[in-house]
Amino acid sequence: MAVDYAVIVLYLAGMLAMGWWGMRRARSKSEFLVAGRRLGPFMYSGTMAAIVLGGASTIGGVGLGYRYGLSGAWMVFTIGLGLLALSVFFSARIARLKVYTVSEMLDLRYGGSAGVISGVVMWAYTLMLAVTSTIAYATIFDVLFGLDRTVSIVLGGVIVVAYSTLGGMWSITLTDMVQFVVKTIGVLLLLLPIAVIKAGGFHALRAELPDAYFAPLGIGAQTVFTYVLIYSFGMLIGQDIWQRVFTARSDRVARAGGTAAGTYCLVYALAGAVIGTAAKVLYPHLGSPDDAFATIVKDALPVGVRGLVLAAALSAVMSTSSGALIACATVANNDIWSRLRGALAGREREDAGAERDEVRGNRVVILVMGIAVIGIAIAIDDVVQALTVAYNLLVGGLLVPILGGLLWKRGTGAGALAAVAAGGATVIGLMAWRGVLASEPIYYGLLVSLVAYVTVSLLSRPTDPAVLRAWKARVAGAVPADAPAAGVSPPSGA
Repeated sequence: MAVDYAVIVLYLAGMLAMGWWGMRRARSKSEFLVAGRRLGPFMYSGTMAAIVLGGASTIGGVGLGYRYGLSGAWMVFTIGLGLLALSVFFSARIARLKVYTVSEMLDLRYGGSAGVISGVVMWAYTLMLAVTSTIAYATIFDVLFGLDRTVSIVLGGVIVVAYSTLGGMWSITLTDMVQFVVKTIGVLLLLLPIAVIKAGGFHALRAELPDAYFAPLGIGAQTVFTYVLIYSFGMLIGQDIWQRVFTARSDRVARAGGTAAGTYCLVYALAGAVIGTAAKVLYPHLGSPDDAFATIVKDALPVGVRGLVLAAALSAVMSTSSGALIACATVANNDIWSRLRGALAGREREDAGAERDEVRGNRVVILVMGIAVIGIAIAIDDVVQALTVAYNLLVGGLLVPILGGLLWKRGTGAGALAAVAAGGATVIGLMAWRGVLASEPIYYGLLVSLVAYVTVSLLSRPTDPAVLRAWKARVAGAVPADAPAAGVSPPSGA
């Protein structure tokens, strides 16, 4: 394994070097949080694919293929479908808003009445997403070096926190591009064909496994429907995803680059399921389906290649972890901390010195959030439950007011607040009653949120026409970046 270890160590050193290089470019709030809104189609599509295809999509996707066959692709497939829907239907107007967070968008649309509570919900989601990604380091470093769980989490977490703190979104963008290339080579170009060949080819797969492994809905129609609700809709509204949309150079880049990334996700989904199916033929009695990825990598790949593919798994986790971390810190700083301080009331636009102070402030918040994430990851052991809680809160609480604000002009701030409160409370109550992994919380949470939004919006006064005019101008790209909507003070990044 010496050669494989060398590949991994060089990869980790490269991530830190990218962080140092990114620090030299992140000289303003815009550069630190959204890469200066300057990414072209190639970098944008690569980083977007990297952020959505994390450890769950790689290790978990192969595990689902091991357990269910080709229909195990549905989880990652729905992620790709959600990214395609976001890119085709919403990304252009989102990019033209020139904001930093989802809650700022809600403030602009509803006149400043929904941002705080939505910020708390979004912060909880991004925090748990960062935690689940950090926990995944334990599995990978155990396979690589046989390290203790806590040591693995600290090692992986410190590397991600270091390069994210140094260069912000520029560092994360650069590392994500490397991670995108490594995943493409390691998983699609190397592991996929080698796994199929080792298993005897597609004819051997059909001969060795039951027909259910090749049925389109072998995983279950209800499971697919739940995946759509959680992951496809989650792609539409997550801060970690929107913050990547904000990095696009133009609305055309956001649409075209996102469409390319979504298509890549569909291919990646099928590849993971095929690798898992091949692993089922090669190792039919594994203790856990999630062991399929590490097992086939260790046993089926030659020296050097094995290290590259394990680096691909590590890169998948790192890209999601770093993206969730900067999203968590941005929401905590812009949408919660600065609002609680109330320090920006009537303040004029910051000068260059204040911009540099904001960069330092955001670095501090990322560092604090990163330490908190590592600590929580050490304390929590169940990744699936933590991720389910995160997505249930996100979709159940925020999907309706966000899409309602984009699509229905009669929606009001009171309706948005009612939707967040009612949907979030329903999700939490049903998870406590029926269990975290039950399907009912997300089903009923969405329904209650929709009813509350429509009912309260129709019963309350329409949104101030001045706010709607400012919103339309912003969506059309006619308002400069960071200009507040009518009657709304811009949130701080300090």
